[in-house]
Amino acid sequence: MILRSTIASILTVLVLSISAQEITLEDIWKSGKYRQKSVYGLRSMNDGKHYTTLDREESGQSINKYSYETGELVETIYGLGDLNTALNTDDASFESYRFSDDEKMLLLSFEIERIYRHSTKENYYLVNLETKQARQLSAGDKQRHATISPDNKNVAYVQGNDLYIQEIATGKATRITTDGEYNKIINGYTDWVYEEEFAFAQAFEWSKDGSKIAFYRFDESEVKEFHMPLFNGLYPEDYKFKYPKAGEDNSKVEIKVYDLASKETNTPDLGEYEYIPRIKWTENPNMLAILKMPRLQNQLEVVIYETSEGATKSIYKESSETYIEINDDLTFLEDNAGFIMRSEKDGFSHLYKYAMNGENEVQITGGNWEVNSVLGVDIMNSKVYFTAHKNNPYNQEVYSSSLNGGEPTLLSPKDGSSNASFSKSFEYFILYQSNANEPLSVSLHSSNRELIRILEDNEDLKNKLAELNLSDKEFFNFETSEGAILNGWMIKPSDFNKSKEYPVLMYVYGGPGSQTVTSTMGANDLWYQMMAKKGYIIVSVDNRGTGARGKAFRTQTYRQLGKYETMDQIEAARWLGAQKYVDAARIGIWGWSYGGYMSSLCLAKGAKEFKTAVAVAPVSNWRYYDNIYTERYMGLPQDNGDGYDDNSPINHVEKMEGNYLLIHGTADDNVHFQNAVEMVDALIEADKQFDFYIYPDRNHGIYGGNTRHHLFTKITNFITDNL
Repeated sequence: MILRSTIASILTVLVLSISAQEITLEDIWKSGKYRQKSVYGLRSMNDGKHYTTLDREESGQSINKYSYETGELVETIYGLGDLNTALNTDDASFESYRFSDDEKMLLLSFEIERIYRHSTKENYYLVNLETKQARQLSAGDKQRHATISPDNKNVAYVQGNDLYIQEIATGKATRITTDGEYNKIINGYTDWVYEEEFAFAQAFEWSKDGSKIAFYRFDESEVKEFHMPLFNGLYPEDYKFKYPKAGEDNSKVEIKVYDLASKETNTPDLGEYEYIPRIKWTENPNMLAILKMPRLQNQLEVVIYETSEGATKSIYKESSETYIEINDDLTFLEDNAGFIMRSEKDGFSHLYKYAMNGENEVQITGGNWEVNSVLGVDIMNSKVYFTAHKNNPYNQEVYSSSLNGGEPTLLSPKDGSSNASFSKSFEYFILYQSNANEPLSVSLHSSNRELIRILEDNEDLKNKLAELNLSDKEFFNFETSEGAILNGWMIKPSDFNKSKEYPVLMYVYGGPGSQTVTSTMGANDLWYQMMAKKGYIIVSVDNRGTGARGKAFRTQTYRQLGKYETMDQIEAARWLGAQKYVDAARIGIWGWSYGGYMSSLCLAKGAKEFKTAVAVAPVSNWRYYDNIYTERYMGLPQDNGDGYDDNSPINHVEKMEGNYLLIHGTADDNVHFQNAVEMVDALIEADKQFDFYIYPDRNHGIYGGNTRHHLFTKITNFITDNL
């Protein structure tokens, strides 16, 4: 029996090794062979019974209407053929769509041009769905953020640096602002640092009845310019944009409110503030909520501007000994009944309900777990829907809860990572769910969690992955010498033998509030599986300062970014090195952006633990990074010079002993190429050998054409040669 069993096991291994297909960089980064499918352009319709998607068919793009209950195609609302007919052409196209509130008109976007992380400019077609007629919104320069008013009479958009309102019936456009000027005055969209760090680009919002429009005005005249060469011609272009680095001047920001009837623009008196991270109209068209913060972002105040009286009043205040993270989860209830917001003032991110004057607080959710985002508020049934990390930090579930509090109801699988999109009636929701070892599944459910049907199961991808004989991503935790319990995941070689010793490649990001240890199939997971087949154990650990574990865990890194994060990654390497199946002399680490900063710092401060590091687009000195992000977590450099300098990699290069690969794009508007130049200069001064790879005219994402394939070929070769 023992002999037969042994022979059977050997045969099984041989069969698997022969039948298992090889994973190639071409299949991961070029062919799209293993790309996950999803459901795109999904919109719930007003009746709550139907939804639309943007489908790509042989005849071109179509906006199709489906029944939630049956899944059947009800009608094609508008297609590329309709657009070509309306415009009397055969070469029209569109890439995205937005309905008017009454669903009788469409805005179709085409010729979309990406600018920074969230911003685009594009051209638009305005479509009358009753007549199927279409016209281009403006024949001038490309526009930004075209939005139909709630009363369906006007379209607001930004052209150049000014805000316009166009009457839909006549096509007459009114220029609401006239002082817009590049690198000086912005009306209706955000400056670079607001877009990147407060995560929004459209900087105007219609009142609920369409009678008024509130918008931001940025005066960035005193903000210093950053110059970035673009090597795209005989003489490189000197691209200049305003970028406020730590300790430097910000734009002067105001909120303006334009009244369409009176054609007057007013400016609320907000008192003292540095930042206005959000504005939001209440259900009352005469009441605008404005959120303001001081420069250190340790206080938040919600102010109501009453347009009819021209007065402001405070309805909410919050302060912190460290900092307050901004989110989008502020919801005003109908009939002036109050508002719901998310705060971590009790130490964990939870939901609260208030009367309109900020009184009568009700804590909707509570406990040693975190709400991640609000998905919707069902006023009729007094419920709120949200995602949360309730079971453990690396899972994300979908819940509902009464607005009066109580134990939330789980609507998604307990394990894995889930998100949802609800119908406007909250009768249905579409669930997006994956886990560490399975690709995305998209399914439709009724409000009582009953499965109605599967929309996308990625079955074809699952079959392809099954042929690869992949290893499971395993979760683990360990305790550091300082008593911190850290979570991690590990991918072992598919032919793992616990009696052998394997090299380890660690992946790190590690920045404030981030997570790499999540139960989901990540973008780079197939590359990790490829590296595991080459004989590496792949590991990622969430250090102190990361998210989903409460405010105290996250804010330990306040005013000293890099200190505790690096300590934890070094301790993770030591813990791994103590495992019998790990070759402690062959541990490497790689990361991108904050992760590149971390991998650089680990190779220096952890020279005894790390043999090799790859740093993609890293910050090398916090003094070079933008002020909203850096000062939120570090304070001002004028007040915390040691905090800025003590853990900047350029100040530790003399400690490096291992193999170091530095990679950066020259057109990185976020973490400037300057960081790489200064790092290189410091390495040369310390007489340290290193490898340096440059991607001309690539931004922080380093993508486009063959770029990702080229990048990961270099990283793969460097690791296999040096680890």
